Amino acid sequence: MMLIDTHSHLYSENLQPDIEEILQRCKQQQLGVIILPNINEESILPMNLLAAKSDKELLMLPAIGLHPCDVKDDIQTQLNFFKAELDKGKYIAIGETGLDYYWDLSLKKQQQISFQTQIEWGIEKNLPVIIHSRNATEDCIAMVKDFNGKPRGVFHCFSGSLNEAKEIIAMGFYLGIGGSVTYKNSTELNEVLKQLDLNQIVLETDSPYLPPVPHRGKRNESSYVSLVAKHIASLKNIPVEDVAEITTQNAKKLFAISI
Repeated sequence: MMLIDTHSHLYSENLQPDIEEILQRCKQQQLGVIILPNINEESILPMNLLAAKSDKELLMLPAIGLHPCDVKDDIQTQLNFFKAELDKGKYIAIGETGLDYYWDLSLKKQQQISFQTQIEWGIEKNLPVIIHSRNATEDCIAMVKDFNGKPRGVFHCFSGSLNEAKEIIAMGFYLGIGGSVTYKNSTELNEVLKQLDLNQIVLETDSPYLPPVPHRGKRNESSYVSLVAKHIASLKNIPVEDVAEITTQNAKKLFAISI
């Protein structure tokens, strides 16, 4: 059995003091691959330094993108910087990008320009797009639809309705399911998952955020993706090995991973 964590900020500063122990726990929980989405200009170096620690047991693959909460007023200067980094050619995906209307709407237009541009990069480079959507799912779906089926990727940390899930799947995108699925207030998401086939679902942690039960309130780490797999297996009344096999194949297909 092999698991893939399709979304982890394992390079975050608060995880570095014991990163070697964290990576060991990942291997013990049968993780074979971790996707590392970028956040901003400052996270590129620590992300790539962590990816360089990959070995034959655990592959860590970096993505490049600008998080919607990190856009600035002069968005074009930021995008020029990230395009130059993307053109170095060592990244497995675009992201994370998207829209976040939860914290601050003052840079809504810049967020939309950033998201649209990064979708275009995904099409140009034939790379999947890792989408962050918070209080903005309708706009995210609409912006992806504007590209008429050309983009591919994943709506990370999905927590929407069944109709939204079906819309996203109909566009050829995957749903990233993480630790929040184990929370008591995730009743609707659990019901949605019961009605969906696993062939459009990938697993994630969003480490160090959103740890699954019983670790809620603490920092998250990629090894906990096994708890997400177990929860989904319990929901669907199938062996956890089946969840691991299907979601791992999905992630391999989405990110063109050949191991």
